[in-house]
Amino acid sequence: MSDWAWEYEGYDPAQERLREALCTLGNGYFATRGAASECPAGPAHYPGTYAAGCYNRLVSAIGGRQVENEDLVNLPNWLPLRFRIRTPGAGWFLVDGVCLREYRQSLDLRGGVLTRHMLFVDEQDRRLAVDQHRLVHMADPHLAALRTRFTAQNWSGELDVESALDADVANTGVTRYRNLEGHHLTDWRTGAVDPDVAWLHCRTSASDVAIAMAARTRATTDARPHTEPRARSVAQFLTVPVKRGRTVYVDKTVALHTSRDTAISDPLHAVLDRVGAAPPFPELLATHRTAWEHLWQRAELRVPGQAGRILRLHLFHVLQTLSPHTAELDVGVPARGLHGEAYRGHVFWDELFVLPYLNLHFPEVSRALLTYRHRRLPRACRAAKESGRSGAMFPWQCGSDGREEAQTLHLNPRSGRWLPDHSRLQHHVGSAIAYNVWQYCQASGDTEFLHTKGAEMLLQIARFWASAAEFDAASGRYRIRGVVGPDEYHDAYPDAAQPGVDDNAYTNVTAAWVLQRALDLFRSLPVPRRQELCERVALGAEELDRWEEVSRKLRVPFHQSVVSQFEGYADLAELDWQGYRHRYGDIQRLDRILENEGDSTNRYKASKQADVLMLGYLFSPGELSQLFRLLGYDMDDETWRRTVDYYLRRTSHGSTLSELVHGWVLTRTRRAGAWKYLQDALAEDVTDLQGGTTAEGIHLGAMAGTLDLVQRGLTGLETREDALWLDPAPIPELSQFSFSIRYRGHWGVALHMQPGRLRISVPSSEEQPIRAVLPHREVSVAPGHARWLDLI
Repeated sequence: MSDWAWEYEGYDPAQERLREALCTLGNGYFATRGAASECPAGPAHYPGTYAAGCYNRLVSAIGGRQVENEDLVNLPNWLPLRFRIRTPGAGWFLVDGVCLREYRQSLDLRGGVLTRHMLFVDEQDRRLAVDQHRLVHMADPHLAALRTRFTAQNWSGELDVESALDADVANTGVTRYRNLEGHHLTDWRTGAVDPDVAWLHCRTSASDVAIAMAARTRATTDARPHTEPRARSVAQFLTVPVKRGRTVYVDKTVALHTSRDTAISDPLHAVLDRVGAAPPFPELLATHRTAWEHLWQRAELRVPGQAGRILRLHLFHVLQTLSPHTAELDVGVPARGLHGEAYRGHVFWDELFVLPYLNLHFPEVSRALLTYRHRRLPRACRAAKESGRSGAMFPWQCGSDGREEAQTLHLNPRSGRWLPDHSRLQHHVGSAIAYNVWQYCQASGDTEFLHTKGAEMLLQIARFWASAAEFDAASGRYRIRGVVGPDEYHDAYPDAAQPGVDDNAYTNVTAAWVLQRALDLFRSLPVPRRQELCERVALGAEELDRWEEVSRKLRVPFHQSVVSQFEGYADLAELDWQGYRHRYGDIQRLDRILENEGDSTNRYKASKQADVLMLGYLFSPGELSQLFRLLGYDMDDETWRRTVDYYLRRTSHGSTLSELVHGWVLTRTRRAGAWKYLQDALAEDVTDLQGGTTAEGIHLGAMAGTLDLVQRGLTGLETREDALWLDPAPIPELSQFSFSIRYRGHWGVALHMQPGRLRISVPSSEEQPIRAVLPHREVSVAPGHARWLDLI
């Protein structure tokens, strides 16, 4: 493969769904999986199309109870285009058929184009070469196109081509959800406005989102088209003459709109207007490639070798899910991108791993994603009030309107049992939102957002943590009880009647950080704005005094001179890690293995993913030490190293985020062990290390996190106090790389890392010089200048 291509040689049905996910094309508004256009959904294929933020709610009857779920909707399939040689009784060519002789698939990352090459040979030895180019337009987010090139190698005659829009679809892309109701579309209408333009209109059943598609299908030779409307689909048929050795093209251009869009009168009129005005395929391709070129210029990341290739693929999928078009939408960060139906398209805490990268390249997108949270702030305040607390309690899983979408039951596919799901107790998602607000504003200098929407969220999240903290007279400290930390393996004490654990270290330390930042922000607000906020949310001096006290007296448990994951962790049993690995091999999903045995991870010192160590991901060593010091605890380098080593031995890495965090932390503690974890983090989706999960959608947080690991982790880059802070910690395997960032008013600040030195280059502008702070020194780099800095 080249540095800019992701290629698959040969057809492998067992790998097709994974390839579909990794070959998804999108533009931030919608995305379509890389499924074969001539094949319907089935065991090997799943041609899903998803529009950002388009959800629908359904109720299913499961085990004698009613279960309600909101899903990102699988929209009508615009891909269908099948073909056959026009002879009596001829069948349609399929990649799953016996006629396939050659198959090659290539994803062009630079231009955002998926290419497929196929060679079919029928029973009469007639050879038909088929080459397809597919795009989801990055300049016009409502357009997609498919160009199919047919070459009759040893015969002449006619081809039948059927191009369709198919709304007879459902959400069936995740095996464990298939017993749940998945038919989201209703009120189908289809038609045609002329022989080469067909349209389809439908609605979601509960959210009442209108969806319209129009397809224009044309051949480069004289074809005889006609349209056949059906109940839930519409097909266009073309009879295309072909000659031996000659090439003909069939171009399908598709427009998509929903009633959630702005600046339209109605979706159907909008798609007919847009597809009618769309230029021919070569012009669409040219403007699409230009838009991608501009994206790559803003998101430049150059890392040599195989790591660099995978990082480029990761960046490609981040940009397809969260592009500048996203800045115009009311959407959050879908944990599995727009690439599949796993996690139902919900928004978790993954923005914690995504926004740090976007902040320094596409801050307008970060602002939009934070605005999505702000629009749901009233719902979070209501949730806190209903739970008997103050402030804002954001949901662990979020969708359309901000209510908690996490299920109360989940299925263990290993045992087949439905089990209680306590993940909604992961209230640390609020701290993640506050962290993202702060980091975005530090990187962008967007004080307008910080003083308005950002302040409202940060203060209400701080208020929630202050109200959740209970004073314990025996210890003289505040405690937060009944929560679940990032680990997720521990959602209750062994044999306890109530869910949750007490004093989760990650939850408490990040809560203290939120309270401290909220106080800092409140004191720095312009007086009129401060008074306005106090009056709007009834915030008084007495409450602020409590925030100050709680922020300095939250309890953090310790045992054996390391930070305890939560109170009582030291009393849990040690797991026989070697024994379980010998019996099961892959024990990433240890929770499912133990539950199938009638046991529970709640009984053991065993973590699914980084929990305590997440603190080393969010905070630099100096900042982490200061946080603990303000809480009245010592956190020197040796204590942190012991803590890292302790949990390294007790983590199964059942989450794609785990290796990423461990690799990040190890770059700061003992670099020799970092590369193994970073390699696994890079390979998670590319090789589907979790065994079947990537086919249901890529892991967006893990992909973005690997980009940020290079951008911030290996450089120690922080944006605070109106400066770039740098404390490089390159590892031997990744000691040379470069990238550019957007910092405040500077576009394209370039950082180039080499062994022992770092170059900072600032593009010419009228902006002020950039202040760069390194350990023991500070430098200034003026626009139009560059400086090499020795690191040894």
